[in-house]
Amino acid sequence: MADDSLFEFLHMEIVSHIFNEQQSSKGELDNKDRAACISLLEAMGFRVGQGLIERLTRDTPSFKDELDIMKFICKDFWTKVFRRQVDNLRTNHQGTYVLQDNKFSFLTQFSGGKQYLDQAPKYLAFSCGVVRGALSNLGLESVVTAEVSIMPSCKFQVVIQKL
Repeated sequence: MADDSLFEFLHMEIVSHIFNEQQSSKGELDNKDRAACISLLEAMGFRVGQGLIERLTRDTPSFKDELDIMKFICKDFWTKVFRRQVDNLRTNHQGTYVLQDNKFSFLTQFSGGKQYLDQAPKYLAFSCGVVRGALSNLGLESVVTAEVSIMPSCKFQVVIQKL
């Protein structure tokens, strides 16, 4: 339990630090500055995801297809990183997956409802990068986006890029 709190606190501080650094050098943040901060957080998460998936799949037999990879991400990977499984996985069987987490750990500290919806993207960018990095190391290039309609529920959309 203490590890969870420390990880969540570290995540909040990283987000805060990146946005405060950008704001102190520019004054007021515009959309371009916010996008740069989110991109930096996503890149950090990408590298973390790559490293985590290497450790988690070291003793795992190879996966048959991309659906098996996504099931692994939703059960084992999500449990190791966010301490719970994804609540729902949906797919259109054409390379698009929607992972729904009804109590996403990085959003549980915010009040429920729609009060802080505008702040959600900056707290989800790192997680999107973690998932994208993990998938990349498993051989799937993807685009991962997150959407929040009510806190702390979150939907991650994963679109696998066909090469």
